[in-house]
Amino acid sequence: MSGGETLVEAALRVLNTPDPVEKAKLGDQIANSWLQGLISNPYNPSQPDLIVPDRPARLTNVKLVSPSLMPKLGKAGSLQSRQAIVHSLVHTESWAIDLSWDIIARFGKQESMPREFFDDFVRVAQDEGRHFTLLVARLEELGSFYGALPAHDGLWDSAVATSKDLFARLAVEHCVHEARGLDVLPTTISRFRNGGDNQTAELLEKAVYLKKSLIVLLELSGLNICVHDRVQMGPLKPPFNESARRAAGFGPQWYEPLAVKDFTQ
Repeated sequence: MSGGETLVEAALRVLNTPDPVEKAKLGDQIANSWLQGLISNPYNPSQPDLIVPDRPARLTNVKLVSPSLMPKLGKAGSLQSRQAIVHSLVHTESWAIDLSWDIIARFGKQESMPREFFDDFVRVAQDEGRHFTLLVARLEELGSFYGALPAHDGLWDSAVATSKDLFARLAVEHCVHEARGLDVLPTTISRFRNGGDNQTAELLEKAVYLKKSLIVLLELSGLNICVHDRVQMGPLKPPFNESARRAAGFGPQWYEPLAVKDFTQ
């Protein structure tokens, strides 16, 4: 990887790797190479634009269903419920890896982004890969495996819908979907603790997403209040995990204008 390969080319190798375990390993190797300077160029300006796949390569061992047809996950009170929740998290993390490398490959060259853009998302991609690897191992410890249950690809559907607009991608995928992950995480952790599964609870506490780099990127990109114009998903529903959002630099000015004013009705 220390030859003439650019980061965009390396990102495409991740996207074209179907096995999610191998995808995470490759992403970690590429991230280390970039951060250590072994890959020095984000892209080659004289090279023709490379084709970024609409959908990354994926194994076919996970049965995909419509989000409306997904079975209930339960509240972690039983082994079956704990398996279902962790399986859902594993699937989300598998897509989070692809989302991070996709934004590098898709927007890195065409938007002429600063180096901080690449540093931030390389680190995020590496974190997502580590989370995936830890959660896959935990799922197997719980007596299951990735592909044992159905899943849905709503997260990637949003990626396809925002594939032409970097600001829309940032607003929808990161400022809405991933931020919502911060909101529900405390409840999920509590459910595992209440169900007697402290090991999974502690794992989730260590896997809080690194959001501060996203906010830095948004500011570098000049995106602030216009994030509100890019979210066409209807109002956001409180309650919000305000402390976690604030710790990531994601203050209320980013989401309160989009919130339902009275969410009790």
